[in-house]
Amino acid sequence: MTKIKAQEEARPGKRTYQELLVNQNPIVQPLASRRLTRNLYKCIKKAMKQKQLRGGVKEVQEFVNKGEKGIMVLAEDTLPIEVYCHLPVMCEDRNLAYMDLGAAAGSKRPTCVIMVKPHEEYQEAYDKCLEEVQSLPLPL
Repeated sequence: MTKIKAQEEARPGKRTYQELLVNQNPIVQPLASRRLTRNLYKCIKKAMKQKQLRGGVKEVQEFVNKGEKGIMVLAEDTLPIEVYCHLPVMCEDRNLAYMDLGAAAGSKRPTCVIMVKPHEEYQEAYDKCLEEVQSLPLPL
């Protein structure tokens, strides 16, 4: 048995940060750091409990056009990339925070983009994530 297979059997269903980076698109920017990824997953779980998530390209795009605020999280391993390549431009036009994250952002339903909306139950975690996402350098 190889070392990789032994590691996969030890933790089924869980992929490491480095394993997630293997499948990323070539134009992925800005990419979340390991610490920011962990914080965003926690914020996403709290938002799921409060039903403050928007999922899917069509739904997220609809609510961005309506002026809703939040953090947009794009899955970095989506192919073809044309599915959601217009969303970062929309975010920049409306001053919304966005970033790329692997593995469909940890939601139960596989999706290539989600939006985390602010809520008073997890406002502190949301503000911390928002600050970190806004400090990431924008792509050129």
